[in-house]
Amino acid sequence: MLVSNSDAIAAALRELPATPLCVGYSGGLDSSVLLHALAASPRARRQGLRAWHVHHGLHAQADDWARHCQEFCRSNELELTVSRVSVARDAGDGPEAAARRARHAAFESGLGAGETLILAHHRDDQAETLLLRLLRGSGSTGLASMTPWRACGEGRLWRPLLSVPRAALLAYAHSHGLRWIDDPSNDDDRYDRNFLRNRVMPLLRERWPQADASFALSARLAGESEHLLDEEDALALAAVRSLDPQALSRAALRKLPVSRRARVLRRWIAGLGLPPLPTQGVIQIESQLLDARADAEAEFAWQGAVVHAWRDLLHAQMHKPPLAEDWQTPWDGRAPLALPDGGEWRLEGADAFDAPGVAHARRGGERIVLPGRAHGHMLRKVLQDLGVPPWERRRLPLLSSPQGEVLAVGDVAVSARMDAWLRGCGGRLTLVGG
Repeated sequence: MLVSNSDAIAAALRELPATPLCVGYSGGLDSSVLLHALAASPRARRQGLRAWHVHHGLHAQADDWARHCQEFCRSNELELTVSRVSVARDAGDGPEAAARRARHAAFESGLGAGETLILAHHRDDQAETLLLRLLRGSGSTGLASMTPWRACGEGRLWRPLLSVPRAALLAYAHSHGLRWIDDPSNDDDRYDRNFLRNRVMPLLRERWPQADASFALSARLAGESEHLLDEEDALALAAVRSLDPQALSRAALRKLPVSRRARVLRRWIAGLGLPPLPTQGVIQIESQLLDARADAEAEFAWQGAVVHAWRDLLHAQMHKPPLAEDWQTPWDGRAPLALPDGGEWRLEGADAFDAPGVAHARRGGERIVLPGRAHGHMLRKVLQDLGVPPWERRRLPLLSSPQGEVLAVGDVAVSARMDAWLRGCGGRLTLVGG
């Protein structure tokens, strides 16, 4: 029995999640069909169905597109959110990828708690994504292409139309008299996806009419395999974790098979919310970080993030610059001290220091008299013994007396004199943010 285009779309939307619903609405064919079909559902409306248009500002007609979306939503009595985003044009991987990042960043930050963001990617999109991933040499994670569900900010993202061909969406739009936006950039074959869509896929369909369905099936099967691998990855990651979620044991990592280790590293980085670890990053960690000397400062940096190797651990975080050597400022403790990296140094539990001091960066050669000691110790050695990594040491502010006596090092060490004073007044020093 033949299934109508409307029935195929209705079937794809049958399992609506019981959450508030938001459609990512560009005004193009795909999202227009998705929004129209959902607007026809009394249940979707009861669940607070709304639309969200991201204005990238990349095209001369972008304002007209936003107005088109507003008119469509007004005529269908739907709430519309319009977000204007700034797209980094010099990101290095093209305007399409930069626009996608900006769009998803807006979704991640603006989606309501528990809300479901619904996107209109369809079977043809999935086939193109699989081909792009194959051409980039992706493994099973990449070949799974677009997944139907994933986390998104405080809610979830859903792609219900991945099994529906674009032809069905086009037929639906014509049968319901829908108007939509045609982005002229979709005809520009300089972009990889457009080249595949406009020139490669038509040739493949001539020979293999079911090419789109076959590619989408391969992506689904890869996704199923990926799910099984993912469960094992979670167990392996738990086995190599340290008490600090941003650090993994190098010794434990070395016991894993190389292929599993690569997956564990990528999962760890993703879980920290850092940019995806590139293939070169895995290679660098394998060749230079895993077996680096315990006292070495080996690292791999990418897209503002960095993995350091120190002692037995790998540490991952966004790169944070050290304090400038010439940074210094008076501080009496009455108000939090703003630090150059955006953080604050605070005196809590006391109104002010008994005498004002000078906050400054480390310059090398400092000594500190620790509580219970009669003689000063090299600050470098004290921080080493406390297990403070080298890159963190360079960011720690020092508090010294006007005479140059080191009184405190961030919130990790205080001098005997400062310790006695803090104990006497019930105060403590803390670093916040940054």
